[in-house]
Amino acid sequence: MNNQPRPYSLFTIHYLPLTFLMYYIVYGFLYLFSLLPLRVLYWISDFFYFLVYYVIGYRKEVVMHNLQIAFPQKTVKERTRIAKNFYHKFIDSMIETIKLLSAPDSFFEKRFTGNWEVINKYYAEGRSVQLHLGHNFNWEWGNVSLLMHSQYKFLGVYMPLANKTFDRIFKKIRSRSGTVLLSAHHMTREFLPHRNTQYCLGLVADQSPSNIAKSEWFHFFDRKTAFIMGPAKNAAKNNTVVIFAFINRPKRGYYHVTFSVAEEFPTAESEIALTHQFVNYLEAVIKANPDMWLWSHRRWKHAWKEEYGPAIQ
Repeated sequence: MNNQPRPYSLFTIHYLPLTFLMYYIVYGFLYLFSLLPLRVLYWISDFFYFLVYYVIGYRKEVVMHNLQIAFPQKTVKERTRIAKNFYHKFIDSMIETIKLLSAPDSFFEKRFTGNWEVINKYYAEGRSVQLHLGHNFNWEWGNVSLLMHSQYKFLGVYMPLANKTFDRIFKKIRSRSGTVLLSAHHMTREFLPHRNTQYCLGLVADQSPSNIAKSEWFHFFDRKTAFIMGPAKNAAKNNTVVIFAFINRPKRGYYHVTFSVAEEFPTAESEIALTHQFVNYLEAVIKANPDMWLWSHRRWKHAWKEEYGPAIQ
């Protein structure tokens, strides 16, 4: 048996340095870009909105299909208006996220407000809290702003990106204020060291389930829809206060988050009820602010089957 070490190829030798170099090239460019005044960045955003919506048509079929499911009573013109507003805010949120690379905390102090006292009340009581929110803009600014207004250790669950360069950049952005990032792929394992500490755990609870067998079905916009049960199970297991959150945009460049207490003492018996409560909450805030939700993700990609059992009304 040949135990000689396998010789490295030229590609293997240079792969790591090239990846390392690419990170600094991309990061350096984005950092310089982020130094531009916000009004200039929004001019650039307007250009990319035109390019993405009218020229590329990025996921336009998915967006319009989702809007037809959610708002069948609206006309095509009304749904198109929502789609256009969504794309504009979607591109804005990407530009705003880049701004996080250089903007000081004082920049966000006046641009991202909220009823922080709802969360801070439980910190004073020694309780941990769990935030349930949907994919609405701009959660990246919310991540930074929460740590500015709360003493909690913030745990944020994130989905790693396939591109290693951008994954590293986004991890740097999301942890700039001290957020502890937990990979969605290993959330249970990475959460364990923090379980017996006082924390605020942020969970985007409208993810489309990867495992239908471990999901429950609810009526969401009059469509049988699978929802993950992990957030409710985690809250019940650790007896954390569950707070729903929704971010609104009063005007361009300004956001306000509203926190609503859902359950102070969750139990295993209330897991389905708690998830059902979130489903109803999410539908209500989306209907009130339809262009603030991420319509480009395939929320209804799983079809209900009789073998799954009845959906909860």
